[in-house]
Amino acid sequence: MALCKVMIIGNLGSDPEMRYTPSNRAVTQFNVAVNQSTKNQQTGEWVEETDWFRVSVWGDRAERMAETLRKGNKVFVEGRFKTRQFEGRDGQTRTSLEITADSIVNLERRPRDEEGSFNAQPQGSAVPAGGGVRPQRAPSDDTDLDDLPF
Repeated sequence: MALCKVMIIGNLGSDPEMRYTPSNRAVTQFNVAVNQSTKNQQTGEWVEETDWFRVSVWGDRAERMAETLRKGNKVFVEGRFKTRQFEGRDGQTRTSLEITADSIVNLERRPRDEEGSFNAQPQGSAVPAGGGVRPQRAPSDDTDLDDLPF
C-alpha cells in the first residue's frame, strides 16, 4: 500500500481556467503560491520564498471551483502530489509540482468581484470542493469562545 498526500494553504496566482476533455469531463486548473519566511543564518535577515503548485480539479467540483475562485483567493487544497519533468523554452529540464485535488476550501471570508475587490455581501462559510456548505452554528450565550481548543 502506498500513500501520496499533500495539503497546502496559499493564494491563487491567476483566475482558474476550466476546460472539457473530449469525453466531456470538466477540469479546472490554477496555480497556488505558498509563501514561507526563513531567517538567513549568516545575515540574520528574514527571506521570503515562494513555491508554486499547479492544481487540477475534476468533474462537478471543477465547475464549482471555476465559478467561485478568483485570483488572490486564499485556499486550502488537499490532494495527491506528483512531479512532472518537461523541457523549458530555453532547453533546460524543469520540474513541475502538480496536485490533483481531492478537496478545496475557499478561505476567503467574502467573495471577490471581477476587479479583485471584496463584495459588500459577506459569504457565510467556506465551501469544501467535495460537498455542500458547512453549517455555521451561532455561539450560544453560555459558550466562551476563548476556551475552544482551536
